[in-house]
This record gives sequence, structure tokens and C-alpha cells, in this order.
Amino acid sequence: MTTFLTFTILGLVLGAVYAIAASGLVLTYTTSGIFNFAHGAQAMLGTFLYWQFTYGWGWPAWLSLIVVVGVAGPAMGALLHTLIMKGLRETADVTKIVVTVAILLGMVYLSQWIWHPEDARIMEMFFGAGAKIEFGGVVVRVHELICLVVAVAVAIGLRLLFTRTRVGVVMRGAVDDPDLLRLNGHDPDRIAMLSWATGSTLAVLAGILVTPIGGGALEANQLTLLVIDAFAAAMFGRLRSIPRTFAGAMVLGMAATYVMAFFPTEWTWTGNLRVSLPMIILFVVLIVLPQDRLRVAAVRTRERYRPPTPRSAAVWGVALVAAVFLLALLMDEGSITTFALGMTFAIIALSLTLLTGYAGEINLAPLSFGAVGTIIAFHFGVTGSGLASRLTLWGVLLAVLVTAVVGGLVALPALRLRGLYLALATMAFGVFLSNMVLRDTVEHTVFGVTFSIFPNGTLIVPPLRVGPLDLRDPRTFLMTATVLFALIAVGLAALRAGGYGRRLAAMKDSPAATAMLGQNLVKLKFGVFMLSAAIAGLGGVLMASASGSVAGDNFSIMASLALVMLTVVGGIGYISGALFGGLMAGVGFTIMVATFNDLAVAHPSMETTYKTIGQLLVVATALIGMGVGENPSGNVHKIVEGYRTLRGAKGLLGGAAAVEAVLYVLALTGVVGNWWFAVLTVCLAMALPVAGRMRAEAPVRATPLELAGVDEPYTDELRERLDRELGLPLRERTAGKEASVHAAA
Repeated sequence: MTTFLTFTILGLVLGAVYAIAASGLVLTYTTSGIFNFAHGAQAMLGTFLYWQFTYGWGWPAWLSLIVVVGVAGPAMGALLHTLIMKGLRETADVTKIVVTVAILLGMVYLSQWIWHPEDARIMEMFFGAGAKIEFGGVVVRVHELICLVVAVAVAIGLRLLFTRTRVGVVMRGAVDDPDLLRLNGHDPDRIAMLSWATGSTLAVLAGILVTPIGGGALEANQLTLLVIDAFAAAMFGRLRSIPRTFAGAMVLGMAATYVMAFFPTEWTWTGNLRVSLPMIILFVVLIVLPQDRLRVAAVRTRERYRPPTPRSAAVWGVALVAAVFLLALLMDEGSITTFALGMTFAIIALSLTLLTGYAGEINLAPLSFGAVGTIIAFHFGVTGSGLASRLTLWGVLLAVLVTAVVGGLVALPALRLRGLYLALATMAFGVFLSNMVLRDTVEHTVFGVTFSIFPNGTLIVPPLRVGPLDLRDPRTFLMTATVLFALIAVGLAALRAGGYGRRLAAMKDSPAATAMLGQNLVKLKFGVFMLSAAIAGLGGVLMASASGSVAGDNFSIMASLALVMLTVVGGIGYISGALFGGLMAGVGFTIMVATFNDLAVAHPSMETTYKTIGQLLVVATALIGMGVGENPSGNVHKIVEGYRTLRGAKGLLGGAAAVEAVLYVLALTGVVGNWWFAVLTVCLAMALPVAGRMRAEAPVRATPLELAGVDEPYTDELRERLDRELGLPLRERTAGKEASVHAAA
């Protein structure tokens, strides 16, 4: 009985912290309509600040709490709303999700830069671990009592806020009908900013309270995911009800402690199950609880995509293969391997173009499907041993097939989900796979067969060999990955232009209208999920083969979120957006950090400066996702629109091509280094749209009056010019236009 009471109290304490964090989520969503995926990162950043003030600089704990919880937390939330969140109106769900994901990643990278992960940082409980109180033989620490008291106070306070105060009613109206709120003399932006400040404060408070309970050193990713576990509690309350949110948090906390207390010790997967339990509950809650009705009409958003025709996709695919071949001639073997890794990430990103860009279904864990394909290929697709081992074609095909089936199995319970709920469901699947499957390194015996899913925590996947095609050569691997990307891209363009693609686009715009027209939404969603998972599985196998060996961290949810964010930044509805996102996620960060580290080694006097610039670029690259709210169609759309001014400018385009050819020859012969070649190429690409706009805005030579109607057809502007030249008064413009025609004749 004592054991039961002890773990019940521990579960209530953990649930209390989840409740505090989840209530902040409910508060911000209720008032702004935006689900804050960066909630855990805000808690993490606030916790690191508290550690710095208290343990790094020796401040009193009470002063640190006042500064972090009372000043830094509210300021963080208010700034996020003012600078970013209020600009997300009339954007699609995926845009709102990606912006908060970008904030999450930026905060994680910022914290890892300021507080190096290799340095251990420990936080003690309030009043120390020795401060305890005994109730009926059960020992409770003072810190745990503080968590319970704070949670109850937060629950009562928020309940009273929403039901008994005018501010609470106004907060709920800020998202329901902001225009009506303005008519009643209130400012919706100010109310939303207040709620974001309060929600951020609760997140920071939850992070400071939960860290000493979990024990261990502070680590950015783990602390962020720990608070993300509160998502399940927030969804239990359907992001509306504070009481149900608190009830769900308590169930979540007690379930986690009961697993550790009463599951048999011989079950080696108990620890992994306890870590995965919040995501399992989140997935179940999303499936079981009622959903909103189908949208009757399409929601008007600011996203605009122009999918390419199969012919143009084929032309650009050939151009991509040719460009990669020419670039490979400039690279050394290590750079080619890195480039090939980026192309495999681009293949995984194509699964997002199909699923999210074309069908409007959100998947936040594409690398998890890549992990499934990699596991199957490792166990069933490798032949030989040692240096003679090879990946077989049948193994790759089996991996793709099994991944498609897994995608279908994940889609089956999630077929009734969409938008935010579907995003959370796929995120729950990704975290579950990372915690439960990719951490399973022990041996199991089933029906007399002994196996280990992820032996030794590392999977060694050799290159593919099919007849004369051996991908052990890095250049061959790069070209093969590029050709596969181009072929899949052309296939997706053909699919989008066909009847199936039009049905997917209709489902994205209005599921209700699509169903009324006789389309089977279940069949459409199931099919597109399977096809998308198959593409991700193929990319995952190739990514593992390009790396040689992969660990569970290669498929973490943070890596998946980074890939999704960068693909949306590039343009989730464009194939070239997948290329941008894959290359940036696969090699962009690595190249930036490595480049500036090399510069730091080459110039010791500037070491600090170069390393700082490298870290700043990594953080800035993560934060570019915040700009999606201003440019929801992606950077590719913006670039394409900029180059439209070059239509007909054959001389300008020819000159740019000649300059680029000269630069390439200089780089190939070693006269210009690869770094300068890349920099000058980027500068040339950026200068072309500017030159095109200048050309379009240049004054056009006026047609002589006597040639009006001969060299230039009649337009309203030409007629007005004739009126002005003939000195006709404005009141006689209509009659004057007829006279000007005869005069010109």
C-alpha cells in the first residue's frame, strides 16, 4: 500500500507540472487559434535562464524566479505574438504549424550555442532534496508539494479568469470574432498578446518545476520534449476546457509512474514504454475524442502554388541532373558524399510535397518512415559481410513496400483527422518510434527466432549494387540519387496533372465538397499516405546507405521537424521546395558550421569571430521559418516571381549564362576556388531579378504621333496621349478620342 501511495503522489506531482504547461497551451490557442509547438522550447529556454542566474551567477533563487517567471517569461510570449503570431492570419494550418516549429528549432539551437551540451548542468529542488514531509508513512519532498500547490492555484485562477472576469470573456472572443470585438471597443491584438505572455509564463514555470523532479543534467532536446508531453493533456481538454485539461494531466502523470512501479522488471522495454506513454495517450486521445465537422467551403488563404506540367518538370529534371554532374567535377570525394546525403534528404522531402503540398495532409515525422525503411533494409536487404557487404535491390523494394504498409497502418486510425490534429498524431507517431523502437537495442526471442531491432544502437547499411551499378563510388551514388529525385519529381508532376491529382487538390480545398461530389475521402487519404510513406522509406534507405551507419538520433523528431520546416520555407507545393528543404536539412547546417570552423582554424586570431558567425547562421537558418507568415507560398514562389521579369530578356540571360560558364571554367581549372565560385554564382543569381526589374521599369520610347495605330495598336493610354498632345479639354474626351482617330489616320 505504501508503494501505491508513493507512486500515486509522484504521479500527481508529475501530472501537476503537465497541467501547468498544458494550461498555457490552452490559453494561447483559445485566444489566438494558433497551437504553439514552441511551448516546450520556451520552457527549456526559461529553465536555462533560471539555471544561469541561480547557479551560473549565484543569484538567490527567489530573485531568479522573479526575473525569469515574472519578466523573461511574459516578455518572451509578448514578443512572439507582436513580431510573429499576429501576422499569421489567413494562412493555412501548415504555415501556422511551421512558424511555431521554426521558433522551437531556433530556441533549441540558440540554447545549445549559449550553453554547450557537453557541459553538465544540474538543478536542485527548492529547499533541497532533504526537505521532506511524511504523511502516513509516505515521504513527500517540499518541492513536490510546491508543484501541487502551484498547479491547483493555476487551475483555480484560470477557471475564474475565463468564467468570472470580463478579461476572460474578451480573451475567448479574440479568436471567435475579432471584428465584433473591435466594434465593442476592445483590441484583439492586445488581448492575444496578454494571453501569449501568460502562456509563456506558465511554460517557463513548468520547466523550472519539472527539471529537478526528472533529475539528470539539463539538455535542450530532452527538456523540450519533456514539456511537449503535456500536449496529450491539452488535447484531452480539446484545447478548450481547463478542468478537463487538468484531469488529463493527472491521468498522464499517474500512468507514467504506475508503469515504472508495477510492470515486471524482466520486461526490458518498460523504460521505453514509460517515456513513450504520453505520445501513445496523445495518439489515442486524438483518435477517440470527437472531431470538428468537415469544412463546408474552402478557407481563403494567402498560399498560391503553380504546380509544373510533366513536360516542364522533365526539362528541369534533366537540367538538375546536368548541373549536379558538372558540380561533381569540382568537388572532392568528401564533398560529393555530403552532397549525395543532401539529395537523399530531398527525396524524403518529396513525400511532403505529395502529402502536404498536393493533398493538404500534414506529416511532422517524415524521417520516422525513413527509419522504418532503413530497419527493414538492414535486416532483410543486406548480403555479404565486412567490406564485401552490399545492399540488394530486392531489399530496397521490400523496405519501400513495408514502409508503405506502415504508412497505411498509421493512416487508418488517423483518417478522420486533419490539420492540427493530424499534425499532432504524426508527431506522436514519430516520438513513439524514436523512444520505443529506435531505442530497442536488446535481443528478443519470438517463435524461436532471436533478433534485435536496433542492435548496439547503430545500423550499418552498405551501398547498393545492382549488376554493374555499384554505389560504393561516391560520384555514382550522387548521380543515382539525383536521377531518382528527378524521376520521382516528374512522376509527382504527372500525378498532380492527372485526375488523381485533381481529386487530391479538391480534397485539400474542401473535403466536404469533395465528398458531396462522390469522392471517397478515406480511399484518397489512405492512398496518398501509403505513397508518401513509400517515398520517405526509399529516401531513408538511401540516406542510411550514404552515411554508412545511422543511429536513432538520425531519425529524431527534431530532425523531422527541421526537414518539414525547411521544405515549407522552400515551398511545400513545389518540387523545387523539396530540393531546397532536403539540401538545407541534409547538408546546409553541416556545411555552414564546417566552413566557419575551417576558417577559425586557418585564422587563429579570428577564431571566436568565425565560430560565432557559424553559430549565428545556424540559428538564423532555423528562424527563417518565421518568415513563412509573410511569404506563405515559400521562397521558391518568390524567386520564380522575381525571374518572371526576365521573360524576353534574351540578351541579359545570354550574358549571365556566359559569365557563369566562364566562372565554371575558372573553377574547373583551379584559377578560382570552389568557395568563390559558389559565392559569385549566388551573387549572379540574386542580381538577375534586380536587373530584370530595372529593365521592366526603364522608360519606353514613345511612338511618334503620326505612326499611332501603325507601329503601336490603339490603347486607352495612347488615346489619352493623343488627347493631351492635341490639347483637347477633359470634358470633351469622349468626342475627342473619336476625332483623334481620324486625325491620326
